[in-house]
Amino acid sequence: MTTSFTRRSLLGAAAASATLAAMPMRALAEGKLRLRMSGVNSETDQRAIALMQKFGPEVSGFADFEPHWNGTLFQQGTELEAIASGDLEMSLTSAQELATFIPEFSIFSAGYVHQSAAHQVAVFNAPLMDDFKKKAEDTLKVKLLTVIYLGRRQINLRMTKAEREVKTPADMAGVKLRIPGSDAWQFLGRALGANPTPMAFTEVYTALQSGAIDGQDNPLPTVVDAKFYEVTKQIVLTSHLVDLNYLALSLDAWNKLTPDQQATLQKAADDTADFGRTNQLKKEEDLVAFLKDKGLEIYEPDVAAFRKHVQEAYLSSDMAKQWPAGLLDKINALGA
Repeated sequence: MTTSFTRRSLLGAAAASATLAAMPMRALAEGKLRLRMSGVNSETDQRAIALMQKFGPEVSGFADFEPHWNGTLFQQGTELEAIASGDLEMSLTSAQELATFIPEFSIFSAGYVHQSAAHQVAVFNAPLMDDFKKKAEDTLKVKLLTVIYLGRRQINLRMTKAEREVKTPADMAGVKLRIPGSDAWQFLGRALGANPTPMAFTEVYTALQSGAIDGQDNPLPTVVDAKFYEVTKQIVLTSHLVDLNYLALSLDAWNKLTPDQQATLQKAADDTADFGRTNQLKKEEDLVAFLKDKGLEIYEPDVAAFRKHVQEAYLSSDMAKQWPAGLLDKINALGA
């Protein structure tokens, strides 16, 4: 039997559990807390490596970290519902997925909002994030522990540059670009000028190989890790999104820990993010040459034209009406 969640049902579930959440939580008397982690990425992805090398060992005194990769436990986009229903303890979630339940999160999914990896950290740790974190807890029973840098998303196409050279968003017209299925992700695909096509990450390689889609967008490390370079011909360096995941933990699991254990777990999350960020930035630097050696054409389009087109699309949309007044200016100021 499966349970279907809506924003309304999740709000109701959160409200119903408020009384329990307010009751004193006793420390774990014996045994360890089970922390099942669901990710759609592979075990060789930098996120997985960081979690297994840093997070798991650092919480091993009181918790059993049990990672599941490649979407083998829950499919992409279903993890937040699983945490809310008590069927999962941890996941890597995106602003796009959170925006499905908390619309104002869409500001962090907008193209060209985050400026760099350092800017991501500054935004996540700023007071402006407090209300967002609380809404995730109240609505989904999810605690957002830290922000994990994924890299700058680029456009990766199966046709050659001679067949389709991309200079401006107009050149993306008609391109079937795989984009995750949430509304926020799909909007970004349209803002880029493409025909966004929702598809699970685990299906992308075969779809590129068969021509069911024309391309996909991801940071370069993901292109390499998933071997998309085997079934594509070019990469357009749009850098349209400084991509991120939030490391999400069940609030119920968090509340079962003592204050000392909570502090240790939070440090483990931050150490994991720092480790992954450092390695991901270095990896990005090295991969352009690697991908060129694999035969891919790599070039930069008119990024200013893309930025203008994407930002105008967001600011003229209903999505921007859901953003707190003045928030975009505050975010921009943190990157100055």
